Amino acid sequence: MKKWIKILLFSLLGILLILSVFAGYFYYKFEKAYDTTDKPYKNYIGYIDQEKALLNDVYSLCDDGNIYHTYSGAGLNAYANTKSQFRKNLAKYYLGDTFDDSGYLNFRFLVNCEGNPGWFEIIQMNLDLEEEELNTKMVDSLLNFTAMPQNWNALEFQEDSSNYYMYVSYRIENGKVVEIIP
Repeated sequence: MKKWIKILLFSLLGILLILSVFAGYFYYKFEKAYDTTDKPYKNYIGYIDQEKALLNDVYSLCDDGNIYHTYSGAGLNAYANTKSQFRKNLAKYYLGDTFDDSGYLNFRFLVNCEGNPGWFEIIQMNLDLEEEELNTKMVDSLLNFTAMPQNWNALEFQEDSSNYYMYVSYRIENGKVVEIIP
């Protein structure tokens, strides 16, 4: 009888140990693994700080601020109508004849569930991809064009309109936009 009790106690102890390991694993997985309190980077890669971004007070985000298409942006789906139409609208709005700068002008921004853009970050580079300030009036002109709501679609995520990240890079040669990415 004593041998049977020992086997039962060791079995219960083994089961308790296994359950403790599982509980510790799930606690770490769901509680501690994503705790950024003591980490140098508090947010995910590509995060736009909504307090420091340009045009951050024009519109508000929907769905409690949840943002989708976080890593590569929404791409071609984001353009209202088509990218070709976007390019035609840019040709009407932006007159590059008055500028002679060359380089890349990159805009990263958020578009809310109604298709309204805001929260812009700007990166300016020369054609060798080194950070370099471009003509301020040219940057402002392209920012104003890119920030027009009629250029962007409201996108759905799981059948609900959602906020999303977008980026647009303009390749500029002698003041003229020669390429729009994506």
